[in-house]
Amino acid sequence: MNAVPGVGRPTRPDAVASPAAPAHPGKGLAQDEPLIFELGGWDKTGVDFSAKARGGDRDSSDLEGLTRAVPLRLPGLSEPETLRHYVRLSQKNHAIDLALYPLGSCTMKHNPRMGEKLARLAGFADIHPLQPISTVQGALALMGQLAHWLKTLTGMPAIALSPKAGAHGELCGLLAIRAAHEARGDARKTVLVPTSAHGTNPATAALAGYQVAQIAQTADGHVDLADLAGKLHPDVAAVMVTNPNTCGLFERDVIEIARLTHEAGAYFYCDGANFNAIVGRVRPGDLGVDAMHINLHKTFSTPHGGGGPGAGPVVLSAALAPYAPIPWLTQGEAGFDLTEEATGGAKSSVGRMCAFHGQMGMFVRALAYMKSHGSDGLLRVAEDAVLNANYVKARLSGVMTASYPDGPCMHEVLFDDRWLEGTGVSTLDFAKAMIDAGFHPMTMYFPLVVRGAMLIEPTETESRRELDRFCDTLLDLAAAVRARDVERFKGAPFHAPLRRLDETLAARKPRLAWTL
Repeated sequence: MNAVPGVGRPTRPDAVASPAAPAHPGKGLAQDEPLIFELGGWDKTGVDFSAKARGGDRDSSDLEGLTRAVPLRLPGLSEPETLRHYVRLSQKNHAIDLALYPLGSCTMKHNPRMGEKLARLAGFADIHPLQPISTVQGALALMGQLAHWLKTLTGMPAIALSPKAGAHGELCGLLAIRAAHEARGDARKTVLVPTSAHGTNPATAALAGYQVAQIAQTADGHVDLADLAGKLHPDVAAVMVTNPNTCGLFERDVIEIARLTHEAGAYFYCDGANFNAIVGRVRPGDLGVDAMHINLHKTFSTPHGGGGPGAGPVVLSAALAPYAPIPWLTQGEAGFDLTEEATGGAKSSVGRMCAFHGQMGMFVRALAYMKSHGSDGLLRVAEDAVLNANYVKARLSGVMTASYPDGPCMHEVLFDDRWLEGTGVSTLDFAKAMIDAGFHPMTMYFPLVVRGAMLIEPTETESRRELDRFCDTLLDLAAAVRARDVERFKGAPFHAPLRRLDETLAARKPRLAWTL
């Protein structure tokens, strides 16, 4: 990606930078920092090796032709240079530890440090998937306890812990659905997806080999029951519904959606990414759901995008339980075990989704979050998430246009760009100005069912003080819009490490590697 010509600095140069100091080394505590490849040191290393360690006293034939013929082309940095490089880079990032992260439909909330500490216990962090089962009984017991509570909270009888993330969980659920249809000799080819679903839903259905048909949405942001009923033909394998949906609304007709789906011989897949809004209050199994993935980073506060592999467990109804992927966690008189082969009782399984349960740290963090809250506390998680979103809606609706103003929202509130019409400021411009004010932008232009969408999810971990700081900032920006201070928005961000990038060029001609 390139910076605006003449403003800021590019993210990647075409040649090694001069070893001379930059013209503008920093401003206050914000230090300028070039790429590691620009720092020089191509002819040095940060570590001294003796001649013996370099193989100086060995016959080169011992290396069997493995000696490097060309330079490695990696810069050499001393320890303080390396440390300062990464610290300076870290100061250019927004983070949940710095301020509210208002991304709608992503649930970017605080990760309790207690969970981080527990995940680093040697008995969890240092185990290996090929260890004998007898040596990892504690870890398996934790997985069993997590599985129990996830089934309890969702009202579902079976669970697969191995999926690594939401989309992986969707694939797991759809493969189980396909296997169930094929087992009864009724292979089907179509999956129905509402326009308000997460984008991974139709993508995963296509990846699983299904044709995707769209279900319309009503004017007030819900699944159109008449359109659904008209498209539920004998070739439909499943209906995938995100609930609460990406408009921040609970699907009020969810039980009727399940009834119509089952009546047509199809299965009801629920995208559980927004389970954070209903955990402890609604059990999806009671609503007729057959399969649902749970993003542990969203509802149960495991790191989002960092800290190791993700986790997207999938809960299954009794009808789909026999098709759950292996390995299965079982408990007997001798302790816990993993059913590794699709034979015997697991002969109907869809097989293995991944090599191992590599996301142990996520399991530990999620169970720690659940146990620290308890059943009453998890109910408060949902209630506070919904309360915070409605507080933001109440404070901003007088200036910004809420897409669905009638009644409360769930865990996130959706605004659109109608209030920006005629001002010369777009959704993107407004979001860039938020960076100057110290906030990461909300989710922009999604969901696609409203124009110029601005989707905000504050989560339950934000205090009223932080919510007020966020809302006050957006109200101040809105006042600047009304005052026609267009340059404040068109030129933003002014105070970020980089000025506004050419996003069209970045998407069409991305440069993803540094070259000499």
